Amino acid sequence: MVKLSWPILLLCSCSLSYAGPVQVPGLTVPANVGPGNQTIVKEIFQKSYAVYSKFAFGHDEVLPISETFVDDLGGWGATIFDALGTLDLFNEALAFVGKVDFNTTIDDPIDLFETTIRYVGGMISAYELTGKKHDILIQQATQLVDKMAIAYRNNVAEIGTLDLEWSRLSLYTGNQTYTELTEGAVRAVANLLTYHPAGFPAQLIDPSDNQFVDDFVTWGGGTDSYLEYLIKYARITNTDDNLFADTWHAAVDSSIKNLLRTSTVGDHVYLADWNAGEILLEGSHLACFSGGNWILGGKLLNNQTIVDIGLAVTDACWNTYAGTETGIGPEAFEFMAANGTFSQPNAEQLAFYNEHGYWITTSDYIQRPEVLESNFYAWRATGDTKYLDRASSAIQSFQKFLIAEKSGGYAGLNNVNDVTQGQNDETQSFWFAEVLKYLYLTFDDPSNISLDEFVFNTECQVFEAPPAKPVYGSGSPRAASGTFGTKTSNGLPIPAISPGAGSVAPGPPSGGQ
Repeated sequence: MVKLSWPILLLCSCSLSYAGPVQVPGLTVPANVGPGNQTIVKEIFQKSYAVYSKFAFGHDEVLPISETFVDDLGGWGATIFDALGTLDLFNEALAFVGKVDFNTTIDDPIDLFETTIRYVGGMISAYELTGKKHDILIQQATQLVDKMAIAYRNNVAEIGTLDLEWSRLSLYTGNQTYTELTEGAVRAVANLLTYHPAGFPAQLIDPSDNQFVDDFVTWGGGTDSYLEYLIKYARITNTDDNLFADTWHAAVDSSIKNLLRTSTVGDHVYLADWNAGEILLEGSHLACFSGGNWILGGKLLNNQTIVDIGLAVTDACWNTYAGTETGIGPEAFEFMAANGTFSQPNAEQLAFYNEHGYWITTSDYIQRPEVLESNFYAWRATGDTKYLDRASSAIQSFQKFLIAEKSGGYAGLNNVNDVTQGQNDETQSFWFAEVLKYLYLTFDDPSNISLDEFVFNTECQVFEAPPAKPVYGSGSPRAASGTFGTKTSNGLPIPAISPGAGSVAPGPPSGGQ
């Protein structure tokens, strides 16, 4: 049973038995940093949501500078669904959610992936965190998922990031079709992917024949959450089938061998991309979830090497925050390493690299959570207070640079290293679901929403997990087999990357050396 006050999920605590804990046992947040930072995060949340309520309530997202709204996620009020588990105004939000008619939409077509992680994930998480007493949340989630199930007949581009949410719906409805569709699709993709030279899938698959149509491999947008969910699905289901954990293990193992690079300045450990055998020395804010995912997965596999590399990647991603004028990291960047391809930096970029060990290639900040997400995992897994210092620094930067002057809401930035270029006019729904939640939890009592008791979906919606198994997977990466092959796309669309696909589109950079 959870008391309904802000934030709902942060007041839910239970004690479960487990082996091989992810978190440091008995971890506490120093009293001189925890409550104060939590109060500030709560105030940021409340101010952001007040602006949403005033100018955009019932719509997907607020534009805090122009004081209007945008409907680009179905038009059903994505912010309300995404924030549902953390709202003071839960009863107001619940009343709204219960009346939404998913038979009509403002935004067409509907994105299967985005709708699942934000709407379905938000409803199911809130259902669990409020004592499973609001059946309307499951009823609405069922109505929505039933309408999306048809998507399995024509597209599997983002199919790997649905099984957490849809399997939870099976749990509460008794309808195993949701699990069969999503788990079955992941199995189909996993069975295609173990033979790629880089060890995990290229981004695009032709659903008509399950053949690859490109040879681009990344831990960034378009592939990221498929890899993320492999290990998380193993954890939340406690399945004895090692396919999920071992496929994730294979991706990590091959990434260590093929993609891991150390910058020539600063010795920062980055995960590069791969394009048709060429190593691209590039990174993105989106891909910075990988540090936290490796920390979690390494703990579940009882593999300290993976944990340690995850911590190193987390440090490198934080470095992209530490190096900018605002203390906030850019959307995309490049670096130099002993081998690999990069675009030729101009004089200003080269000077920046020589100081910071990376240079900025896409300079905006659209309220992404991934660096702070990994920072949260690193804190809970190590107890090193440097991660608290980093989270506090991010909070200060948000207060200084993201407040929209007229409305008092929170916007993005057009250039994290030059504030004169102004703000980005949108408050993302995941600002509420992810950024502020990860920050609040970083300073919360670690026994509350413990990583040993809950699994986070890719939108930071939290789901109850059973007591952990002693170890996940067989202990060995899934063996490769067969010969990788690809074909031309024949005009097939590239899968949408949310949001801002244009800024992180895959492909080799120009020039290089």
